[in-house]
Amino acid sequence: METVIARITSDQSENNRIYEQASEVLRNGGLVAFPTETVYGLGANALDAKAASKIYQAKGRPSDNPLIVHIADMQDLFRLASEVSGQALKLAEAFWPGPLTMILKKNAAVPETTTGGLDTVAVRMPSHQAAERLIRTSGIYIAAPSANLSGKPSPTKASHVISDMAGRIDMIIADDTVEIGLESTIVDMSGQVPAILRPGFITQQQLSQVLGEVAVDPAVTQEMGAAAVPRAPGMKYKHYAPEAELVIVQGQEQAVVDRINQMAEEKMAAGAKVGVLAAEETCGCYKADVVKALGKRADEAAAAKNLFAALREFDSCGVDYIYSEPFPTDNVGQAVMNRLIKAAGHTIVDAGIGEKA
Repeated sequence: METVIARITSDQSENNRIYEQASEVLRNGGLVAFPTETVYGLGANALDAKAASKIYQAKGRPSDNPLIVHIADMQDLFRLASEVSGQALKLAEAFWPGPLTMILKKNAAVPETTTGGLDTVAVRMPSHQAAERLIRTSGIYIAAPSANLSGKPSPTKASHVISDMAGRIDMIIADDTVEIGLESTIVDMSGQVPAILRPGFITQQQLSQVLGEVAVDPAVTQEMGAAAVPRAPGMKYKHYAPEAELVIVQGQEQAVVDRINQMAEEKMAAGAKVGVLAAEETCGCYKADVVKALGKRADEAAAAKNLFAALREFDSCGVDYIYSEPFPTDNVGQAVMNRLIKAAGHTIVDAGIGEKA
């Protein structure tokens, strides 16, 4: 398959043509990658079961991993969900359009291909201009997970999408204006107590200010069993992973530095290429082939924006092992650590004793 790569520029007439072309692809059951405020999405007609199934094929994605349906107007929520509570409306009013996904009981019109076989549907209203324009121009609801091969770091640049998806999908809208860098916060609103299934830019504290009690699903930090059914994207399978083996080293700052340097030295002595992921404050302390800083330790938003690009850059450098510091989890940092833990396959070493935690 030849993939059309269309770049958004200041030429509005050309941009109009791009969105019309992409909309035609979607209406005809094809796949289009497009930017959102979180990461690039891989879109198909959410109400077309055959089109949605193409997403799983293009990504190599397990068929029980639900897709998120993207909408542009509040009334669309009632067309996709069979039950919309007052609490759900409060969330929508507070955070839409924006990086929030809600899980609700689905309407019969939504095919199980889109929902991963579940009786719930994941819905969000993106704030990115390109995403909103594509939804409105196409006139359809767009099912869209991240536009990467399943398991790899999510794409925050068009070059990431091209690397993974060229030859697999019909079209890529290239517009490198992704702001956040991590996928949306997912909140399950289908039960009695709202529960975070995937942390993101919108934090538990912010959600609690609107809803009151908000739980955090154990899968945010713990590994799900093989027989478990994921209720949202990113819960069950190894995600966001670079080609290299990734290990998180936790503990006191100096102990972490010492332990990472010890492991890096051992691997490099054996002929391996080693990378280290760190904060700006400590990146100069490491002796490795490639050291990357996500930003200052107190700037959790910078760490979120830079994480996936950094993991992909390690791949470009041909690194065999990556050792990562832990990062603060007060706000969006919880989402950063969630992605790192998933990318590492829950491989965490205690700097003090050198054993998996």
